[in-house]
Amino acid sequence: QVQLVESGGGLVQSGGSLSLSCTASGSIFTIIAMGWYRQAPGKERELVATVDSGHATYYADSVKGRFTISRGDTKDTVSLQMNSLKPEDTAVYYCNAYAYLTVAGTGSDYWGQGTQVTVSA
Repeated sequence: QVQLVESGGGLVQSGGSLSLSCTASGSIFTIIAMGWYRQAPGKERELVATVDSGHATYYADSVKGRFTISRGDTKDTVSLQMNSLKPEDTAVYYCNAYAYLTVAGTGSDYWGQGTQVTVSA
């Protein structure tokens, strides 16, 4: 299976910056895309940003211009640089990977355990 281990997060004041990182491991044939989702209390999990194997990126409108997603050269790591943070960015952030375990298999989504990001006003 695939394990996703996140690091980073924490508490920061409004306007500050934080960085999240995630590393995938396991018996992986290839990772098609990696990304970050977040879930605030009482809300559904939402997409924050994704990056595919060609380094093409997608951002939610709410984070465009403030967050930057990047993928490592080995394609099994993904980072999220978060600048100009707002209180509404407070949430648990989850790393996601869409991966194939074998060349003939089907792709599946895999998730990290989540890391808390809290932005104080």
